[in-house]
Amino acid sequence: MTARRAAVLAPVLALVLALGGCVSLPEGGPVVETGPRSGDGEEAGQYYFDPPPPPDGASPAEIVDRFLDAMTAFPISTSVARQYLAPEFRESWSPKDGIITYDDFLSPRGSSQVRVTLVGGERLDGSGRWRGRLPTYDESLTFPVELVDGQYRIASAPDALVVPQSWFEQRYQRVTLYFFDPNARVLVPEPAFVPRGDQRVSNLVSALLAGPGPELSRVATTFLPAGSSVELSVPVGDVVDIAIDASGGAPAPTPEAVRLVVAQLAWTLRQVPTIERFRVSIDGRPVQLPGGVTEFEVTEGSAYDPTGYQATDLVYALREGVLVSGDADALEATDGPLGTRDLGVRSFAVDLTSTTVAAVADSGRTLLRAPVRGVEATAEPVLSGATNLLPPAWDVSGRLWVVDRAGGGARVTTVLEDGAPVQLRVPGISGSDVRSFLVSRDGSRMVAVVRTASGDQVRVSRIRYDQKGLVSATPARRLVWEGGDDVRIRDLAWRSPTSVAVLHRLADELFEVRTLSVDGAPAGMESVATTLRGRYLALAGTPVTTDSVWAVTQGGLVDASNQMRDVVDLDDGVTSVRYVG
Repeated sequence: MTARRAAVLAPVLALVLALGGCVSLPEGGPVVETGPRSGDGEEAGQYYFDPPPPPDGASPAEIVDRFLDAMTAFPISTSVARQYLAPEFRESWSPKDGIITYDDFLSPRGSSQVRVTLVGGERLDGSGRWRGRLPTYDESLTFPVELVDGQYRIASAPDALVVPQSWFEQRYQRVTLYFFDPNARVLVPEPAFVPRGDQRVSNLVSALLAGPGPELSRVATTFLPAGSSVELSVPVGDVVDIAIDASGGAPAPTPEAVRLVVAQLAWTLRQVPTIERFRVSIDGRPVQLPGGVTEFEVTEGSAYDPTGYQATDLVYALREGVLVSGDADALEATDGPLGTRDLGVRSFAVDLTSTTVAAVADSGRTLLRAPVRGVEATAEPVLSGATNLLPPAWDVSGRLWVVDRAGGGARVTTVLEDGAPVQLRVPGISGSDVRSFLVSRDGSRMVAVVRTASGDQVRVSRIRYDQKGLVSATPARRLVWEGGDDVRIRDLAWRSPTSVAVLHRLADELFEVRTLSVDGAPAGMESVATTLRGRYLALAGTPVTTDSVWAVTQGGLVDASNQMRDVVDLDDGVTSVRYVG
């Protein structure tokens, strides 16, 4: 018998144990088959499944096969799955430590050692964060089986929920967890998956309490007591009470720490539309701001916005070499040095405060910096002697990011607020043939299109900091590209804080705008790709999901994020259309 199951994601067994479980799996509860539910529709169309207990006389292979079936119980529960385990192993098995998903598997084979080979295995950690595809050598799972009172039971199993991709997609949803940068200046968004349904608030807070994990050391930090457990009251109206149990190990937070704790929770909880306010206690102590405020809106923490606090949604562009700005259909010249005369600029980036512009001039050899406005202001060189500078980028801390396509491969440089340039080695991006790049507004990610002999790849690196500033970058991870190897990518743009829109060419006058998650997780059922006919040059987008993603043509813009495909005509000579950042 060949492959027989459908599915999504998975963890390398050695890594499944890396993070403790924070998205809890119920052990029991009533299971009733029913039709679609009313309400928010999260479980609409999902049928309850109550798996049977182990049958008498089942063979070792059948016991393992039914054990895998039992892990697909819905509502999600592992109480029946535990019945397939030997008593001495039953309590120590910890499926909350991770998730393994698969597209298919080969029928279990063996007697004392039953082997199951997964197809398309992927892994998530205990926080529900995607950790990549399983190497081929880790797709083979072995289940020792022993006799217990004359019946076969499993003596050892991966500490993970092992489920089909299709099951996972239907019962888990993408969310974003919010941590802080090492300097507590801006929130750092991290994508994750949590179970759908009534326990969504609890699962979100539990995943947040697990913390960013050691792999994000010097990238993100948390002000919540990591590793704590949480209890939630039944919401009264639109208010929920969150009781965090740190077993007495959490000191009372300072007023500044309270603001940061509230910001993390507010940004994470606002993904639940039925919750508008919340209260928090840690080890029984109410969390409160100065003045005795103990009830918080989910709109709190706007000053830490990872997309840029009060960043404008206006568009900037060059019109015959002069900087213009405004709504996409009403661009007017700015009155700064780049808006009053042509300085030979070919690309640019405006910072998130809309006060400073960095521009590439001299056919890519020089980087200028100037005020966006101010008739008497001048443009000053920041870098010179480059080979071929790509359009730059800004983050919320005022750092300017530059990639030079030099002869030996790309060179990455960041220009700090004081004007000091610092070269940064980004493994997998530095030294490569980089065609375009982005830096997240929170400054924690670099995304680049790298051209290889087998086609273009999208790679993501995490940027590390300490309290003194920039430190290093992690090796870039290649994002999964479903369907085809010879990919030709024209441009990138932000689509949300945790996803990018990718413009790639399907044929001479046929393009597609595809969304990729920055963690590399497959898009699944939530994927939406837009096909566009014509010739497209670039994308303009932001991490603010309500902003349009514009596909740029020679003479206009097409809204690739709107099914109506709104079109805006551009004046002659308009190029390099961009948002801030």
